[in-house]
Amino acid sequence: MLPGMAFTNPFPRSALAALSLSAAGLVGIALHEGYSDKAITPVKGDVPTIGFGTTGGVKPGDTITPPKALERALSDVRKFEGALKQCVRVPLHQHEYDAYVSLAYNIGPGKDGVADGFCWLKRGGPSTLVRRLNAGDYEGACRSILEWDKFGNPPKPLRGLTVRRQQEYQQCMGGAA
Repeated sequence: MLPGMAFTNPFPRSALAALSLSAAGLVGIALHEGYSDKAITPVKGDVPTIGFGTTGGVKPGDTITPPKALERALSDVRKFEGALKQCVRVPLHQHEYDAYVSLAYNIGPGKDGVADGFCWLKRGGPSTLVRRLNAGDYEGACRSILEWDKFGNPPKPLRGLTVRRQQEYQQCMGGAA
């Protein structure tokens, strides 16, 4: 689906309180993140990850089993769903929600003075995506996903992130992820 070609969903959007990540959304995150039973640094300058992209408390040399990795991934999903539900004030379709949770899982929620992320920017205030979404600009918010494909200092597009963001954008717009 190309920008400007919105999927017309005949069903109304749901309040965020009624939504949770779908099974397809969880599988999508797992496929995007990949699995590693040993702590790895995905790209130079990144933080160590383990399992299905878990970063919290991970140190070089750590190991994990598939069941424990899935348990940690589900815990991470709940954390990012909670952040999303704190900053998004408008109803969403399931496919939009799944795309946004996937993005938040990968980039984090953000924190004033610390890091840019899904909800908040380091310089303070909500992200452009969240501002657009809460203003009812659903298509513009989906397009904002495409802006999160850079890494490094200075930030440069990273092919793997570009591909993931295009897939999340397609999902957000109602196309196949």
